[in-house]
Amino acid sequence: MLADRLLDHEDLRLQVYDDATGAPIRPGSRVIGKPTIGIGTLICAPGGITEAEAHLLLNNRIAIATAAADKLVPGLRQAYPMRFDVLTEMAFQMGADGLAKFTNTLQAVRDRRWSDAAAGMLASTWALQTPTRAEALAEIMRSGK
Repeated sequence: MLADRLLDHEDLRLQVYDDATGAPIRPGSRVIGKPTIGIGTLICAPGGITEAEAHLLLNNRIAIATAAADKLVPGLRQAYPMRFDVLTEMAFQMGADGLAKFTNTLQAVRDRRWSDAAAGMLASTWALQTPTRAEALAEIMRSGK
């Protein structure tokens, strides 16, 4: 089967790599070939991904972020869906480990102290790095709308 043969020849790589050297591309890496991921998928011009692939990736990453937020604050999704979506977006942006570092904010959410949770969000390095996003999400956390 073609897909099996391509997988054998290209290999499955879940991190971006240099197709000339096979080395993972990290910040500061010198790339000789072309950045590639998956099973031989170029991510630089003239390659890239389709819009459908982008939406598939988005939906997969939303599912991962949703699971992370649900694990950190069980039951919030059903009771306060807008506030749950805030935590999901934060997990999407910074990963589950990044969201988990918001210990005081998460405790305020568990205690339903929405203003304290919003204040905790805004008193973070994350808020300094992405102020517009942080302010918008903090307002949703505070108001529930």
